[in-house]
Amino acid sequence: MAKKTINDFAKMIENGEKITYLTAYDYLTAKMVEKAGIDMILVGDSLGMVCLGYDTTFPVTMDDMVRHCQAVRRGAPNTFIVGDMPYMSYQKSDEDAVANAGRLVKEALVDAIKLEGGGEAIASRIRAIQQAGILVMGHIGLTPQLMGQIGGYKAQGRSASAAMKIVNEAKAVEQAGAFSILIEGVPAVVGKAITERAGIPILGIGGGSYTHGQLLIYADMVGMYDNFTPKFVKKYANVGEVLTAAFKQYREDVVKGEFPDDAEHTYKMSEEATKEFLLALEK
Repeated sequence: MAKKTINDFAKMIENGEKITYLTAYDYLTAKMVEKAGIDMILVGDSLGMVCLGYDTTFPVTMDDMVRHCQAVRRGAPNTFIVGDMPYMSYQKSDEDAVANAGRLVKEALVDAIKLEGGGEAIASRIRAIQQAGILVMGHIGLTPQLMGQIGGYKAQGRSASAAMKIVNEAKAVEQAGAFSILIEGVPAVVGKAITERAGIPILGIGGGSYTHGQLLIYADMVGMYDNFTPKFVKKYANVGEVLTAAFKQYREDVVKGEFPDDAEHTYKMSEEATKEFLLALEK
């Protein structure tokens, strides 16, 4: 399939088609996501928990992001890929933001980058990155890199004033030059208000059904990551249970001597070569 562009996403919105968006962090997963026909892949800094075993996204580095984005690009050469900007890769200055966004584009061949927040400083970063010729996706609402300021990993915009703050952040992010915005963990009415007022694609992860498209973390939706499951996740499979069962069965087979079966799982020598080999051993 041909890789979609921002023009394709605009046409999808015009035609009332929903945009599908999933995370991937490695070659094999990306390959499967592309085979499924998903429109867009996010290589999220959530790889910190899903792949690297951290409790938060904070320890994830630019080198981590570049390496995982490279793997995903190799697995999904024909899919629009968004690379996440990890904590402290853009907060310090516009110059840092542009340089690090450039790494994801230049070294990992992503199509766009994503960063979190909606204040004046973030608007400045978006403008700078966009002016460098790089597509920027905003991310507002529940923003994991701002967990300390928002009071932890919980829904945002649940009061009228908090909801208006997020709506205004969406407007500021769009005006700064973002090509799209991801809204996370907000009431559906807030997601609807943002979507109705936006002139760019609005994607949701826990943002209700009114957004132009939906994102899920693949490890949540297939039951791979079971440390915590957000309310907005729908589980489509229990791959974790299947894998655990397979690993247990493998262990049992090895312990009992049932694997490998030499008649089925091992390489063969010709009868003549076997005789010659056995004679050589006797000598």
